[in-house]
Amino acid sequence: MEQNYILAIDQGTSSTKTLIFDEAGQVVARASEPLKTHYSGDGYVEQQPEEIYGNVLTSVGKCLGDFAAVGGDRHQIAVAGISNQRETFVVWNEVGEPLYNAIVWQCKRSIAICERLKAEGLEPLIRQKTGLFVDPYFSGTKLIWLAENVPKVQQAIQVGNAFFGTIDTWLLFKLTHGACYFTDYTNASRTLFFNLETLNWDSELINRFGLSGLNLPELKPSAAYYSESNFNGLLDHPIQLTAMIGDSHAAAFGEGCFSTGKAKATLGTGCSMLMNIGPALKESSHGMVSTICWSTDEGAGRNSVHYALEGVIVTCGATVEWLKNSLGLFAESRDTEAMALSVPDNGGVYLVPAFSGLGAPHWQMERKASILGLTFSTKKEHIIRAALESIAYQIYEVVVAMEKDTGILLTELMVNGGLTSNGFVLQFLADLLGKPIINKAMPDVSALGAANLAGFQAGIYPDLAHLEQLVQNRQVIMPGEGTTQAIAGYKGWLNAIHCLS
Repeated sequence: MEQNYILAIDQGTSSTKTLIFDEAGQVVARASEPLKTHYSGDGYVEQQPEEIYGNVLTSVGKCLGDFAAVGGDRHQIAVAGISNQRETFVVWNEVGEPLYNAIVWQCKRSIAICERLKAEGLEPLIRQKTGLFVDPYFSGTKLIWLAENVPKVQQAIQVGNAFFGTIDTWLLFKLTHGACYFTDYTNASRTLFFNLETLNWDSELINRFGLSGLNLPELKPSAAYYSESNFNGLLDHPIQLTAMIGDSHAAAFGEGCFSTGKAKATLGTGCSMLMNIGPALKESSHGMVSTICWSTDEGAGRNSVHYALEGVIVTCGATVEWLKNSLGLFAESRDTEAMALSVPDNGGVYLVPAFSGLGAPHWQMERKASILGLTFSTKKEHIIRAALESIAYQIYEVVVAMEKDTGILLTELMVNGGLTSNGFVLQFLADLLGKPIINKAMPDVSALGAANLAGFQAGIYPDLAHLEQLVQNRQVIMPGEGTTQAIAGYKGWLNAIHCLS
């Protein structure tokens, strides 16, 4: 029987990764292409829309070359899935010309607009409908900024010739030469325009934002038939696009967060933690974001929408980089595990990594970082251990908040990202949570999630149970003898957090 392969594109902030998976979920080819980001004063962060599209094609082309080099047959590539940087967006006209650069999720240009919306008393309504905070992190306020400050965008909205899309929508539009204008629920849920309960665009909010003439893409589940494309001639036959999903949500699906209580944490520069809370929407009163976890298509006879709570932690791995680059406490980040284990405890030292403010569950964005508990007996190893412990403490705070919001207990936590190579962090986290930590050691879990959704929609994978069986090389870190010490340390962390708040 002929093997089917799945093409997965993970369009990220700094690069595009393209992978080809076989039916067993194994990577048979991969490529990556760096993407340029433009930074300017006042916190502006932008990318060139056409460069993003070209970047994707270059990455796909390299991956197809890698596939051919190992004897792969391109005709056996059956379907494709796309995951993408979520809140970054483009606005273009009816002929596909961008009206402005892509505004990246990191951009802070809409701070004043956020403050205005809060002053107008709109935040409770926005929270109720979208599950989101009024924050520049999400797309909507930056689009309002464009509508108020860029005449070309303003005029296009007024005459109905402005087409909004997150990066998935932009790529789909380009890959189909303007024939398809869709997005999925996860990307829509990051815009401030999407009603989580009705699973539709919210006309009341759009009108309140002054964007009533804006064109918005048709909404679909993450796993659905979107279109066909030959990727601008890179393939000599069109293949079906059967999944689009935001990258953090794709990671949750790739990690196997298929049931209530399962969660994933991406341990990178910051940390995005998503917990599957099931088919019922739940609002947070403890600093979490309500969102869509993933969804499948009614047309496949398996219609399902799973909601999630998300905790956004601003600083995790960035703390380790600061200790290395700014303080010079060690030569390589991998050295920190042994250094942390060289002391029996943190010596009473706590590092609160509010270098860019504190995110969930505190949302103290004006707060500064601090190191507390220093004495003459403090060694650099204590500070390094305190920094690594702060990663676990922040995740634990998010878990506690999620459990309070939903009444759903965490069953297991899947982890991915660069910090998963640090054994101290994973063991300390397992000890603190009192729950197993699952590490697949899969560096491209967002691409895996997009591939699994695409294969699921196409029938290559018959059900979720089949996908669970594909998981290999799982490292399971169980709580150990350090649980009592970790819990005692967390109490000290809470004192540190509230000391200067």
